[in-house]
Amino acid sequence: MRKSVIAIVGRPNVGKSTIFNRLVGERISIVEDTPGVTRDRIYAEAEWLTTSFNVIDTGGIELGDEPLLVQMRAQAQVAIDEADVIVFMVNGRDGITGADEEVAKLLFKSNKPVVLAVNKVDNPEMRENIYEFYSLGFGEPFPISGTHGLGLGDMLDEVVKHFPEKIQEEIDDDTIRFSLIGRPNVGKSSLVNSLLGQERVIVSDIAGTTRDAIDTPFTKDERDYVIIDTAGMRKRGKVYETTEKYSIMRALKAIERSDVVLTLIDADAGIHEQDKKIAGYAHEAGKAVIIVVNKWDTVEKEEKTMKEFEDKVRDQFRFLDYAPIVFLSAKTKKRIHTLIPKVLEASENHAKRVQTNLLNEVIMDALAMNPSPSIKGQKLKIFYATQVSVKPPSFVVFVNEPELMHFTYERFLENRIREAFGFEGTPIKIFARKRS
Repeated sequence: MRKSVIAIVGRPNVGKSTIFNRLVGERISIVEDTPGVTRDRIYAEAEWLTTSFNVIDTGGIELGDEPLLVQMRAQAQVAIDEADVIVFMVNGRDGITGADEEVAKLLFKSNKPVVLAVNKVDNPEMRENIYEFYSLGFGEPFPISGTHGLGLGDMLDEVVKHFPEKIQEEIDDDTIRFSLIGRPNVGKSSLVNSLLGQERVIVSDIAGTTRDAIDTPFTKDERDYVIIDTAGMRKRGKVYETTEKYSIMRALKAIERSDVVLTLIDADAGIHEQDKKIAGYAHEAGKAVIIVVNKWDTVEKEEKTMKEFEDKVRDQFRFLDYAPIVFLSAKTKKRIHTLIPKVLEASENHAKRVQTNLLNEVIMDALAMNPSPSIKGQKLKIFYATQVSVKPPSFVVFVNEPELMHFTYERFLENRIREAFGFEGTPIKIFARKRS
């Protein structure tokens, strides 16, 4: 089930970025008292009470035909389209402006829930300024202060009321969900078509043809799958078509709903820095990952070509050392048969549980093989370990002092666990806890 999304929308210089930073708890958006500073949508996770959600900060909506203003308005429109709830921000010191009224017209057309937030109400005396904003037609205005953090709780209470009910997808728990992510034009849609054996998705040589995630269920070898195709992600600063810039949010939603993520690389174009950044989203989300080197038919090959390319991938994607690498061509379907077995294996490993007694045998053998080093005269003692969750497999190791668990020794234990139980394709997590 995906997280709800709120978009903070309004004309420039009403304090949207300040509120965004308050909600996500970090200084992510640039905050400057100059209209138009935030030109891109910026997104992050936030939490209110027990509810987590995604927040999109937007460039201000402003009338005018200058290219920047047109682009900012288009960016905000994409954010509005993606949002479940819109926070419409106005400036309590300025009163209603013509630009506010134009934004209101745009929001009425969206048919999305709108919460009206009157910012820069920094003291009780200024609360009298909010009443004129009823005339915008969005019900009760919520006075807030981004500078002082006032009123945000009441505003968020109202926002959360409008989140859609979490409806469980009508897909069996045994169904394996996997998504395809990568830069535009690496062949994601072609791979979908090759796997499905039919033209279910439009394929084009134009980067960015796929605009949104597309779910397609299929069955292979009596196993049910859902494949999620996503719009390609492109590096900021090299994107000129507005809607392409914002495929990252869609890809994050797809990753959230996946068991396995296929991160695609264009064999002909080679490995780009953006490929690593994109793969990092899946890794950080704790999903099973397969690195797919597509367009392998376009590469001139010698005896060691595949091994050399694999070595490059391993060097550049060191944080994905657990991920299998599959070389194929979606266009010619060469080696396409090797992919689904890897997806199945990665999914099973992602959900694998190991018996506590077997786990502890492996841990004790590891200790005997390589005793833990002393740190500042103290030696790490491991008493026992247990698996606490799956997707990804997570283990708690009970020790005398958690700070004595050096990351290199944690890595050693992870490698021993992988040698004993497999876990190819999935990250695993190890947490040191003090024995009570």
